[in-house]
Parts: sequence; C-alpha cells; structure tokens
Amino acid sequence: MAENVKRRDFLGMTLGGVAAIGVGASLVAMKSSWDPLPSVVSAGFTTVDLSSMQDGEYRQVEYRGTPVYVIKKTAAMQQSAERDVVVGDSSYSVGIQICTHLGCIPSYNSDVAEFHCACHGGRFDACGRQIFGPPPAPMAIPPFKIDGTKLVLGEEGPEYLKLVGKA
Repeated sequence: MAENVKRRDFLGMTLGGVAAIGVGASLVAMKSSWDPLPSVVSAGFTTVDLSSMQDGEYRQVEYRGTPVYVIKKTAAMQQSAERDVVVGDSSYSVGIQICTHLGCIPSYNSDVAEFHCACHGGRFDACGRQIFGPPPAPMAIPPFKIDGTKLVLGEEGPEYLKLVGKA
C-alpha cells in the first residue's frame, strides 16, 4: 500500500506540473494578444518637416486616419496667440481638419485663407476658429510636440499643452 501512495503522489505532482505549465503558456499567449501590433504603434506618430514649407503654404497630412492641416502663416494672415504654433521666427496653424458640426472635411481656400465646409456652409479661418455657420466649436488641435523644425503629431509637448491650457 505504501507503493501506491508514492505512485499516486508522483502522478498528482506530475499532473499539477503539467497544468501549471499549461496555465503559464496560456497567460503568455493572452498577454501577447493584448499588446498592440507594431503597425498600430508606428501609426501613432506622424512627423511633418516644417523647414521646407513656404509662406502661406497649406499642407494636409494624415494622423491616425484623420486629416490634419498645417499652414505656414504670412505676415498678412491673422495671427492667434491662442492657436498658433511658433517655430523659430515663423508662425504655423495646426488643426484636425474636421468640421465640428457634422464631421465633414472642409476644403481650404488659399485665396481668402479660410476653410469652407460644404455640408452646411460652415466657415473657419486659417487658425481653425469658426467664423460662420452652424459649427459649434473651432477645429480641434491634435497632440503634438516640436522637435527642432519638425512637428511630431501624437506626442503632447509643452507647446501643445500651452495651446490647450494644460501648461
């Protein structure tokens, strides 16, 4: 009878060890499925080189599937201390180019330096502030930081925190 008890203990410990290894492997697999894919991690940041932009130039880039505009302001354009980003001696306007009324994408008219939303006639100035029509709020400012002459969308830098009032 002593032999059966030892054999039973051995089988129990073996079964417990196999079960523990199975649980560990399952946890590792679950953790790796929770991690974001490398393509998602790399899509989190978009870099815009500001050094090549000319005065008055409008540029649209895609950040996390949404259009973001960058405008290098001229001296004649309206300046806004609350919404303009200053890099060196140049002033830029940055915003998510989506109308705050119904989510349409307004087009930029460089002749009058305004965004026009075709859905309901909303208009925004070059800073992204609503100036006419039904949009209830200005265009949103995406999180960004300034790295030399580059604008990195996706990181909250001190310039962004100052603009959104969190600094």
